[in-house]
Amino acid sequence: MPPEPAPEPPPALQARHLMRAAPWATLATAAAGQPFASLVTPALAPDGSVLLWLSVLSEHTRQLAAEPRCSLLFAGLTEQANPQTIPRVTVTGLAEPVGEGEAAPLKARWLARHPYAALYAAFGDFALWRVRPGGALIVGGFARAQRLRQAELLPDPAAVTALAAAEPDILAHVNAEHADALAAIARGLLGADPGEGPWTLTGVDPDGCDLAAREDPAGEAPGRYLRLEFAAPVADARGVRTALVAAARDGRSRLTPT
Repeated sequence: MPPEPAPEPPPALQARHLMRAAPWATLATAAAGQPFASLVTPALAPDGSVLLWLSVLSEHTRQLAAEPRCSLLFAGLTEQANPQTIPRVTVTGLAEPVGEGEAAPLKARWLARHPYAALYAAFGDFALWRVRPGGALIVGGFARAQRLRQAELLPDPAAVTALAAAEPDILAHVNAEHADALAAIARGLLGADPGEGPWTLTGVDPDGCDLAAREDPAGEAPGRYLRLEFAAPVADARGVRTALVAAARDGRSRLTPT
């Protein structure tokens, strides 16, 4: 008999998975009561806040400076013809510029998600913004909608704090000792081509981890991004290790001819 399908994650985890993996989103701002929509390229901080690298020359940036209330629409993918079957998350929240004291690590996380942006990341008219979610509506498909309060949507704060402290050691150890495991995960689970790589771990959070392949021979800039979602949120470094070991084992099994 075929194996039982894995149970569907709870709505809040589905929402965070979709948000963390999304390469783009639609940002809704307002000026004098007139709504305005624009395309942005988000990355999620470990705590679930949405990071945006915005130009002061953009209309939506000026609007956020005057009115921080905003909304973001994250849309997934579907192979069906009906666009109403696309999973999506609408997040409402407040936008704010990220202060200089905390901008560096968050900007690095945003760049790991959008490596192509290194070409303009140093431009003086750009700055890092953060949208703190206040709540969300997740639509899993046609007629499948559920509202999420802020406390339901965001990851466990204790897990966020624990992983933030452990992340430097996790990244250093995995990248120095387990390049083969990262390659197995990238190729076996995430669909990377055999010629891509080497792969490095660039970030971890309670919901998963980020992988990047270096594009240039000197290894100075990441060229490709992949996201590994954990089956369930983890609370600490041990949870990350357990999830990565399981993912590497699964990836190797899929690469091994039967």
